[in-house]
Amino acid sequence: MEIKNRSAYYEYHIDDKYDAGLVLQGTEVKSLRTGKVSFNDAYCHFQQGELYVKSLHISEYAFGTYANHNPTQDRKLLLNKKELKKIEAKVKEKGFTIIPLRIYFNEKGIAKIEIGLARGKKLHDKRDSIKQRDAERELNRVRR
Repeated sequence: MEIKNRSAYYEYHIDDKYDAGLVLQGTEVKSLRTGKVSFNDAYCHFQQGELYVKSLHISEYAFGTYANHNPTQDRKLLLNKKELKKIEAKVKEKGFTIIPLRIYFNEKGIAKIEIGLARGKKLHDKRDSIKQRDAERELNRVRR
């Protein structure tokens, strides 16, 4: 199961990608497995040397009890110190941000998040993306 942030590739140029672990509660994992995630305005930020994902909305589990989770809480990302320092140095440069690209479960059944070091696109770059997508769609239509 994989949940993608489709708008990320439209809004940003992705320079580097990293796979990170997510610190989750039990009901969050169950909601992820059903695909109840929204990436709207989600981004990552550093807090006391650790990386957190903010505004990632994981809906409450339908069969959860009083122990259900808060849908928009900050969630800690698990990366190596070496990777964290590298990412933090890049983010301090002008124009870089860290955004979540997709959430997936690895072969062991552990929830992972792919984050991207991204730079925002200008309006003309977005138009180019639309043209390229339309051209690919037209090619696929002709091939069939």
